[in-house]
Amino acid sequence: MKWLLRFFRKKPKVAVVRLEGTIASAISFGASLNDANTAKAIEKAFSVRNASAVVLLINSPGGSPVQSSLIANRVSRLAKKNKVKVLAFCEDVAASGGYWLACAADEIYADKNTIVGSIGVISSGFGFHELIERQGIERRVYTAGEDKSILDPFRPEKQRDIEKLKKLQAQIHNNFIMHVKTSRGQKIQSDDVFSGEFWLADEALEKGLIDGVGQLESVIEQRYGEDCKFVNVSSRKSFLSRLGKSAYQSLSEAIITKMNLSRFGL
Repeated sequence: MKWLLRFFRKKPKVAVVRLEGTIASAISFGASLNDANTAKAIEKAFSVRNASAVVLLINSPGGSPVQSSLIANRVSRLAKKNKVKVLAFCEDVAASGGYWLACAADEIYADKNTIVGSIGVISSGFGFHELIERQGIERRVYTAGEDKSILDPFRPEKQRDIEKLKKLQAQIHNNFIMHVKTSRGQKIQSDDVFSGEFWLADEALEKGLIDGVGQLESVIEQRYGEDCKFVNVSSRKSFLSRLGKSAYQSLSEAIITKMNLSRFGL
């Protein structure tokens, strides 16, 4: 009789959705991860019937705070609506916006070599005003509104512009901190994790940024059993969409992602 019950018993299953790449809006050149191109996969993951959990496989150095927030909010909303547990597994890096995504989960796990953290905001660029001056080039800009050309890279920096930028960064940073604190609660041991620094998994665990050091298969097997089924979901692009993407665009996406990952020594 027991073998018969085992035969008819439904095997546990988890839905797995991969979130990989630099996070940027759908209109940004070289964007690889945003709310628009992950929505279908995330919604599909939460529609898997009788799933024990939804798993987020995260490998991202971050990017747009808006897109990070949109994706994370979608995950949180669907998890609450469907009353499904969410587990995040971080691969090479879950930093900045990548960690923002991880905080949408109930629990976060990482490989011992995973880089985690970088809870901060960064803005970078170049200044060309001296270069174009040496070349005899005159910059002409006409605006209605004195702040319309703020942080123009072809003009000398203005202290007022820098202060404005830093104010915006501080506000976004505070939103990031509140998101992490809401997700992690009392697990966060100290506010020093909000400095923008990043750590490997063991130290991230000590600081309360993650819940365990481990990999997808081993953690899921330990929790749900050896016969747990993985249901992989993804946003499939149409044939015409794939056909219309040039090799140059694909290479550019790879370069942009590599540049972002290189900040973490990868």
